[in-house]
Amino acid sequence: MSAIATFIDLLAGRGDPATLAPRDWDGVIGVARSEAMLATLAHRLKGAALPPAVATLFADQRAAAEVAQAQALWEAEMARRALAPVGIEFVLLKGAAYAAAGMSCAAGRQIGDLDILVLATDIRRAENALLKAGWEWVKSDPYDDHYYRAHMHELPPMIHSGRDRMIDVHHTILPKTHRITPDALALVSDAVTSGGGFAVLQSADMAVHCAAHMLADGDLQGGLRNLWDFHLMTRDFAAADAGFWGQLDGRADMHGLQGAVHRAARLSRDLYGAALPGGWDRQEPADAWFRRRLLARDDWGRVKQPLLEQAFYIRSHWLRMPPAMLAKHLWTKWRKR
Repeated sequence: MSAIATFIDLLAGRGDPATLAPRDWDGVIGVARSEAMLATLAHRLKGAALPPAVATLFADQRAAAEVAQAQALWEAEMARRALAPVGIEFVLLKGAAYAAAGMSCAAGRQIGDLDILVLATDIRRAENALLKAGWEWVKSDPYDDHYYRAHMHELPPMIHSGRDRMIDVHHTILPKTHRITPDALALVSDAVTSGGGFAVLQSADMAVHCAAHMLADGDLQGGLRNLWDFHLMTRDFAAADAGFWGQLDGRADMHGLQGAVHRAARLSRDLYGAALPGGWDRQEPADAWFRRRLLARDDWGRVKQPLLEQAFYIRSHWLRMPPAMLAKHLWTKWRKR
């Protein structure tokens, strides 16, 4: 069995870590590192009988992940202190939101940038408040600045000058030029308050955004991690609310993301063994290409199908913008390199 298949089986609870040889662990750990899921696997196998070296590594990973999540939530608090005085409220997105809400998918999850969502009408004031509070632009390139402001769903990335932490300020969840236009006002107005006191997307919208980030706005880099997020959140939300799948279908349709959400559900079933309700399990031929992309790593964790990776990279840009704009953008970026 390949290392990536073994890794997925361990996550899904189908594999027995006691049966792995040292060489198997080398491959599993390599794949987990490549997918930024080593601490996630460490949490999944907490309490299992592991080789001493693996047990020590996993304990270190769990401890580091806890520190990283505390740092992420502190950064969210710093953003709140910067924006609250000017009357701007925001909704946490992605990893910081999962941590703030105490969700199972947050266990061991690597959190990079702080992602927040504000109303489009507040975006300029939010920008100014963050700049005054010590954040600054990561890039000063005029073309990139124009591209973000004219076409994207967020401001250009910012980094705090003292804490060296990045923030992405969104005003919606897909680029302005995308073929799909989610209801950003509904995302913000229907947000809920987490146990940590931060606003997060309501459950169905959170799953919609996860699927959109993975399948409608990306090239599936980090796809296994995002799919694991989707798998656990939909499982937990459905366990807490028998009507969740119907709500998810309705919100996905409202946001124009029903196709992405249903595909994410099918991939969650195929890889992690998710139980889906009736009407969600219809297979589509293109699903096979998405599975191949998610599984395209060798036993060292390296991408083993670069042409397939490139195809999904092109697809991600194709979804984001019309052909003429895409051609101009890629030409400009190629010339700049």
